[in-house]
Amino acid sequence: MFPYILRRVLQFIPTFVLATMLAFFITQAAPGDFLSTLTENPSVKPETIERLKREFGLDQPVLAQYFYWFKNLLMGDLGDSFQYKRPVAEVIQGPFLNSLILVVISTVLHFAVSIPVGVYSALKPYSFWDRVFTFFSYIGLGIPSFFFGLLAIYAMLQLKQQFGWDLPLGGKSSSALPADISPLRRFWDVFLHALIPSIILVLRGISGESRFIRGQMLEVLGQDYIRTARAKGLNDRAVTYKHAFKLAMIPTIAGLGGLLPSLIGGAGFLEIVFNWPGLTPLQLTALNNQDIYILMAVTALGTLLYMIGNLLSDLLLAAVDPRIRYS
Repeated sequence: MFPYILRRVLQFIPTFVLATMLAFFITQAAPGDFLSTLTENPSVKPETIERLKREFGLDQPVLAQYFYWFKNLLMGDLGDSFQYKRPVAEVIQGPFLNSLILVVISTVLHFAVSIPVGVYSALKPYSFWDRVFTFFSYIGLGIPSFFFGLLAIYAMLQLKQQFGWDLPLGGKSSSALPADISPLRRFWDVFLHALIPSIILVLRGISGESRFIRGQMLEVLGQDYIRTARAKGLNDRAVTYKHAFKLAMIPTIAGLGGLLPSLIGGAGFLEIVFNWPGLTPLQLTALNNQDIYILMAVTALGTLLYMIGNLLSDLLLAAVDPRIRYS
């Protein structure tokens, strides 16, 4: 097992270099740079523009800029933000933690709901509740998450106007909270603000995952060795959860490699719809201002987490499926 892990880690190096190099070149392919807007300002002297170019390294060729960035990355330096004039690590720390709140809550809901629903639908196929779950799954798969977000905001506004319910409509916390609030009360307030975006974020995942688990369970339950196990007198619970469920979850475990990158990817446009101060608004602002070091930091972290996630999912597969052995 250790030689296999070592080989995979060594394979990370060229993959990471090529992925970040491609992302850097694509980012730099856009016309102009961060200082382009300053050149159009008549109050900014050309000498100031040249000095800033040398300071940020924008006067160097693109390949030289990449190797300069990569060298600093190896030393733990993500660079300085052009726009915020601060280290990138400080700039992305807050939005990353905010996005992490939504992603963690939605991930817990994803598996806590999709697995029981998928297993129940497989054990009771074409029953009333299976048809109900199927109906709502198609709705969840067919409607974009940001549209669900707009509907949720509209519903909360109506509840506030009609019944006076003061529901969290956006942001990370309530503006009326006192400064000396207890940590537990602040945590609860942030959780309430994050709950509705997290539920909407996970609706599409639950819809797809529950249908997938249902199909896998039905396929496994129809295998000959399952019928043989039942013929030998094993009770339904042992057949379902010890044998069928374990094998049906193998494709789900294989897909866990994409879970870690979602921690850095944030909640997408739902963060904009709910005015949540996460990574997506920061990335859009950085893209608009061509703040390349913020974009590259998010890309590099996402690439690294994706590779680590794939390695962990492969190791979990070996632990669950005795047919898989790594050497």
